[in-house]
Amino acid sequence: MSRIAVLVPLALVACGRGRAAAPPVGDAVAVRVAPVSMDRIAPPVTATGTLGPKEEVTLSFKVGGVVSRILVDEGRSIRAGDTLAVLDLSEIDAAVVRARSAAEKAERDLTRARRLYADSVATLEQAQNAQTGRDVAHAELETALFNRRYAVIVAPASGLILRRSAEPGELVQAGTPILTLGSHARGVVMRAALADHDVVLIRRGDRAVVRFDAVGARTFDGAVTEIAGAADPMTGTYRVEVTLPAASGLASGLIGRVEIRPAAGRPLMLVPIEALLEADGATATVYALAPDGRHAERRAVRIAFLAGDRVAIASGLEGVTAVVTDGAAYLDDGAAVAVRP
Repeated sequence: MSRIAVLVPLALVACGRGRAAAPPVGDAVAVRVAPVSMDRIAPPVTATGTLGPKEEVTLSFKVGGVVSRILVDEGRSIRAGDTLAVLDLSEIDAAVVRARSAAEKAERDLTRARRLYADSVATLEQAQNAQTGRDVAHAELETALFNRRYAVIVAPASGLILRRSAEPGELVQAGTPILTLGSHARGVVMRAALADHDVVLIRRGDRAVVRFDAVGARTFDGAVTEIAGAADPMTGTYRVEVTLPAASGLASGLIGRVEIRPAAGRPLMLVPIEALLEADGATATVYALAPDGRHAERRAVRIAFLAGDRVAIASGLEGVTAVVTDGAAYLDDGAAVAVRP
């Protein structure tokens, strides 16, 4: 019913426009008319949501240690491959040196064992044990090098630093969040929560329009790209994402209002808002142009919902092809009219 309540002041505006029409010409009232259109339409779904990158990546170190440097602050734009943070590498580099030395020794041991086995001095088991020792040493070296590589955080994609969760000198454990990256790789989205009776009306690909109070009257066109398959157990709502290609330059976290326009719907008649008179909740009055084109017929209509600058009519206009807009406030049922261009 909240959507219908909006129509009451709009109908009063329409009455005001009607009084601005030209005075009656002879016995006929000068009016303007608009065609009644038919469209398969559903009521728009509105919600409040938050703007953010499609992908938010939490960045951390593979191993624990003391943070040496963090090279970026919150709000900083970065490119893929940029170095973002580094651990103190003293202990980690020492582990690499130790593993490399062990691997080199294992290689020497294997070479000697093979030579002795060829000379029948060493047994086959001793040669196989040397081979196993060499393989284990190389695996430990690869592990040490891997840990060394991930003791430095490198940006996996271009984007914006959303959060910084550590400072130089802190002792952190492996996997502790250090930075949160908002990736630009898949654009930005508006995330909103919809009730079950709204989410069943929409589909992926449905058009949407988003407005942010922070940027004034500007609107952003988008489309529904993701609909949650299950409700949030805490709120009972479904998360919906609307991709906004033109909003990539806006700050993450902006609060906006999204209006989703479902593609599926039932056939309804649409008339301009200016045609409504005496709107009261879900009912209103409309003057239709009679089949002879020279008289007005008073029709009581039932309003379905507001659709932009038009009103979807649920019933009351059956068989009507045109309604009166300007001049409707001067009419009575059966009044003679002169249609102006």
